[in-house]
Amino acid sequence: MKKSITQIIKVVLPLLIGIYLMWYFYDAMDEQAKAQFYRVIEEADYFWIILSLFFGIASHLSRAWRQKYLLEPIGYTTKFSNRYHSMMIGYLINLLIPRAGEAARAGALYSSENVPFSKTFGAIIAERVFDLVMLGIVVLITLSISGDELMIIKNSIVNPPVAEGEKGFPWMMVLGGAALLGLLVFVVLWFKNEKFKNKFVNFVKEVITGVFGIFKSKNPGAFILHTLLIWINYIVFFAICFYALPETSNFPMSGLLIGFIAGTVGIAFTNGGIGAYPLLVGIVVNFYLGQQLGDSAKGVGEALGMLIWSSQTLMMIILGLISFIIIPRKFKKVEQDARNER
Repeated sequence: MKKSITQIIKVVLPLLIGIYLMWYFYDAMDEQAKAQFYRVIEEADYFWIILSLFFGIASHLSRAWRQKYLLEPIGYTTKFSNRYHSMMIGYLINLLIPRAGEAARAGALYSSENVPFSKTFGAIIAERVFDLVMLGIVVLITLSISGDELMIIKNSIVNPPVAEGEKGFPWMMVLGGAALLGLLVFVVLWFKNEKFKNKFVNFVKEVITGVFGIFKSKNPGAFILHTLLIWINYIVFFAICFYALPETSNFPMSGLLIGFIAGTVGIAFTNGGIGAYPLLVGIVVNFYLGQQLGDSAKGVGEALGMLIWSSQTLMMIILGLISFIIIPRKFKKVEQDARNER
């Protein structure tokens, strides 16, 4: 019963946050901004939105290919198609249940290739480590180009301006409290629950094995190349969408990078970035175009953020469902074996 309640909270809470953010960014717009929002959705040049999808697909293909360089050093040769389908299933599940996509991806690869759950899961976590490094590199590049602008936008997100007499939502207090509570729960479980402690230690060992597996690869250069291709495609598909609107077609490179970082943070904050992604991208666009477009900049930015987010999300849903249908299921008892591995 407790486990069911925990699972429900994991699913419902991020969804509620995302729905709240969707309502918040729409409710916060005045009538002029809302009019701009609807106008942009109606008049956008969807050629650029569709073109961006090809770069999104290219990033997924490259990521699926890259995974073999993490699995081969630990003794598993897999088909590209099965790695791709398991990855897209993981993306689909992540839209519904935060962070469950990694487990679903590992389970799907077990079902199709018989790769042990823990080995695949460790490799996936290793991917996240390298992705975090790449995001850090993007942030450093952005800081070197426009550090002041990045910090101003960051501060405006963390401490948004509020009207006199009103109180802003205490985001930092809530997030800080949640982090402190999580740390407290971890400490209690570490000292009181030996099973949890052993699972955590084994989990860390698997991550370490996955991370350092790349150094045993016969072709680490290919892994690095695909990592660069993935992130180049990410940035390109984001930047191309700005050509869909005449107001953002000449958006500065510094703004594109900051908008990309903001959107990436939004994806991590709620299920697939629901609510948070268009809100944060809108803040960046408003910062750069506020003086030029006035109050309508907010509507333009959030409409653009919604176009980028909804197009990529719809693509992942369609591709994920296709993968879920056609992926081979050659091995049985996936869920039980996955639980045993964990």
